[in-house]
Amino acid sequence: MIQPNLPFTLRPALVVLCLAAAGAGLRGQSPTPASDAASARQDPVPAAKASDAKAAARSPQVAAGPDALVPLPSVLDFTRGGGLGLALGVGIEYEGAYDGADEYEFGVEPVGVVQWRTGDSVFFWEGIEAGWRARAFDRSLVQLSARYEGGRDAGDSDDGRLDGLATKDDHIVGSVEFRQGLDAEWRNWVGGKALIGERDFGLLGVLAAGHRFGDARDGTGTEVFGYASFGDAAFLNKDFGITAAEAQTSGLDAVRLSGGFRATGVTLVHRFYVWSKLQCIAQANVEFYGDEVRRSDIARDDYEAEVSLALVWVF
Repeated sequence: MIQPNLPFTLRPALVVLCLAAAGAGLRGQSPTPASDAASARQDPVPAAKASDAKAAARSPQVAAGPDALVPLPSVLDFTRGGGLGLALGVGIEYEGAYDGADEYEFGVEPVGVVQWRTGDSVFFWEGIEAGWRARAFDRSLVQLSARYEGGRDAGDSDDGRLDGLATKDDHIVGSVEFRQGLDAEWRNWVGGKALIGERDFGLLGVLAAGHRFGDARDGTGTEVFGYASFGDAAFLNKDFGITAAEAQTSGLDAVRLSGGFRATGVTLVHRFYVWSKLQCIAQANVEFYGDEVRRSDIARDDYEAEVSLALVWVF
């Protein structure tokens, strides 16, 4: 779903890895019925069609599955049209050590998704988030969920950038999201998301607009969306505020941020089947901080970025 926090950094080696994986998936992906029809209209040569059919028969890819709840790569649906959906795997990511960091690190984490779909509703547990999402009137998507948001401590910085700053607690926060497809195929969409937690967490709002490529209806393919995020004073100061006491112990300048614009960014998601039920999910994100966030010495750079790659087995 729409990302509320995107602490990412783009580095050439991992970008090449993700793009190479995405390219391999695009070249090897079995054609969907929609793409077959388009090919039949554009290519009247029977020999070429026979060759394509033989190549598809040799391919280890699976054919397009049943329609997902919505055909967007950023919205997971492993239920194959209804009932239980289960996916397990592992992901690797390269990201900032904390919000605002100029230190980056690799991380390897398990990936787990459990879903139950009935009609146009899906109940889900997806890693750090659990909730319910539903499609309404074919072009609308609503989601209500609770999610885990990690805190911050001095140990998150190997270079000692956070020494002298207070530890920030972990939180369980509520989330509500809405997306509206601008056409029946969900080629383009607009949406919004809000996260709200305890008083020291605050409130975050996100506005986004996206576009998907390809004809697949099962959630595979490529999607890109841009977003802008806004937080109240509590939310911005949670990550970037520095009290007078912290200034004395850390050597950083004290700052109290006002609520408002936080950042703007772009997310690219690509999903494809590598082999039978083995699916690859590649993602790249970059966001640029607003002027208010850049007032803080905790924001070492004006931007954050991340790349990630996950392999999951769809049961």
